[in-house]
Amino acid sequence: MNSLINKYNIPGPRYTSYPTVPYWENENFNSEKWQNTVIRAFNESNAEEGVSIYIHLPFCEQLCTFCACHKRITKQHSVETPYLESVLKEWNLYLDLFYQQPTTNNQQPKLKELHLGGGTPTFFSPENLKILLEGIFNTVEIAENPEFSFEGHPNNTTKEHLQTLYDLGFRRCSFGVQDYDLKVQKAINRIQPFENVKNVTEWAREIGYRSVSHDLVFGLPHQSWEAMELTIRKTLELKPDRLAFYSYAHVPWIKGVGQRGFDEDDLPSGEEKRKLYENGKKLLEDLGYIEVGMDHFSLESDDLYQSLIQKKLHRNFMGYTSSNTKLMVGLGMSAISDSWYGFAQNEKTVEDYQKRVEEGKIPVFRGHILNEEDLIIRRHILNIMCQLETTFTDKNTFAELPEALEKLKEMQEDGLVELADDFVKITEKGRVFTRNVAMAFDLRMMRKMPETRLFSMTV
Repeated sequence: MNSLINKYNIPGPRYTSYPTVPYWENENFNSEKWQNTVIRAFNESNAEEGVSIYIHLPFCEQLCTFCACHKRITKQHSVETPYLESVLKEWNLYLDLFYQQPTTNNQQPKLKELHLGGGTPTFFSPENLKILLEGIFNTVEIAENPEFSFEGHPNNTTKEHLQTLYDLGFRRCSFGVQDYDLKVQKAINRIQPFENVKNVTEWAREIGYRSVSHDLVFGLPHQSWEAMELTIRKTLELKPDRLAFYSYAHVPWIKGVGQRGFDEDDLPSGEEKRKLYENGKKLLEDLGYIEVGMDHFSLESDDLYQSLIQKKLHRNFMGYTSSNTKLMVGLGMSAISDSWYGFAQNEKTVEDYQKRVEEGKIPVFRGHILNEEDLIIRRHILNIMCQLETTFTDKNTFAELPEALEKLKEMQEDGLVELADDFVKITEKGRVFTRNVAMAFDLRMMRKMPETRLFSMTV
């Protein structure tokens, strides 16, 4: 396996979208085109599947030096109310768009999925989160069996946070653990005792949450397998319903000083990092977890596994989800929206975001409108990322298909994929190289390879 890692461990996208952000045609994008795709997606899907909302809550009290998220570091909680007022104003701009278009037939949005991400959503007080969410819920119809989830920091998530959000319909929560080894925690500036994670996990279960997830990260500075094994075994004492086992994406050339809080020589080598993953995966599976898609594990009882079995697993900017809506509206600073036919990202600073909203404008500043070819490739890559296979028909083929399949011949010889003229399937051995398989179909990258480093390593 080490020789395969050395061979295929190259920079590559994580494919939460296609085209990937560096290949968006921003010069051909504008707010009017974006709004047209929103109306189209809303008309096509709201009545049946509903819409999703992602709310980006960017504030954190301290900087974690492994983090690649868009955030604002502050201890001033006076920022909460003005920011949430802007989020509600932005949502009202989308409501105006839905209701002012005769084609929407004045449908009330049916909310199927909602996720609070960050930053640190639990930076905000329970009272303010309630004001935000009730402000949205008062304007929508709640779909049957909605999926409401949030990310919590174990150090500041209170029982009141959990109870308030549960009372508002949230049934899934995720806690960032990363690693329990104190040396690693100090390097990434994330001191987080096991007791804090234990408290929030047990509170969530006591209150009635049906799915509790923990995030672990491998490839962090100073990580060893001995310490990683201890982290996994301590995690399993709490038996979360889901586990994300993420590869640390070291991209300081993009994220700047935040990811240079330690010496790069402190990071595990490629082979050491792969050992962390392989050993961690085996231990998780031995303890009853099943790998779902890429980076994710769940118990058989969890919705994520059930959606995999039912071939309903979906992937977007929120990661893997067990439900799928054509329209996902991203609210807040830097949030990315997806209408299936287009992507749009909001202004990336709090000040610019709030200024645009106050001007009465949907605050997008860049994006991409997908053409017919993009839509075909997007579906194939989504199939690969979620189902580990894809099939080609007369309706979804493309000119470069023979070239794409030729690229995969070597991976076939290495036992990583099964190939035929009309399908590609990733083998169990090839799971860790899922991103590499998807890259073979990335026509935009195929036609214009990046001249500078854009992506983290695939392994």
